[in-house]
Amino acid sequence: MHMKYAPRSPDDIVTLIGDHPLCWIVSHSEAGFGATPLPLLAECDADGALVSLLGHFALSNPQVAQLRAAPRATVLVNGPQGYISPEMQSNPTWVPTWNYAMAVLTVDVELLPEATRESIETLTDRMEAGRAAPWHIDDAGARLEPMMKHIIGFRAHVRAIDGRFKLGRDESRQGINEIVGSLSPGGLRDWMQIYNEDRLDETSHEGAEQ
Repeated sequence: MHMKYAPRSPDDIVTLIGDHPLCWIVSHSEAGFGATPLPLLAECDADGALVSLLGHFALSNPQVAQLRAAPRATVLVNGPQGYISPEMQSNPTWVPTWNYAMAVLTVDVELLPEATRESIETLTDRMEAGRAAPWHIDDAGARLEPMMKHIIGFRAHVRAIDGRFKLGRDESRQGINEIVGSLSPGGLRDWMQIYNEDRLDETSHEGAEQ
């Protein structure tokens, strides 16, 4: 079901996952519900479309058995969010709201023991990028192989995407400038600037002082 506040483009979903890789994987089988927060990496096709998510589970996690029996799952991507107070508005009748950038993905999880090392190596290389002395999986030395026996890689194949980007596009021009101008730099303000860039004054682009 298509929800209100769709993203501008599919690229925003990929960017959101890259900025906020820790996602919830929620599944259900005859054994009950399972829900695990895991860092996931977006994988795209040649055209840049999101096709899968790469990650790994601890084999001791009961959700692994659930996904073997019923691989369909929901991935919840939790992006920036925040309460928007009437204090940010000059309109005395304006009421509070909550703004956010999030996504709900329907996936089929394929457990792949042969992708376990790839999932760990790719994730750590991505997270360590830009550090003065990036850690690499081989730095674990003799500890690596024993640990790998307790982990299983997986690829979650994306079947449906529902992006929900409630970022002030339904506010008046004056209202969005007042809200963005009141928010501290980073996170939510950055996304609200992107989604309202054609309506923001210069002072709103500068943002509030931390």
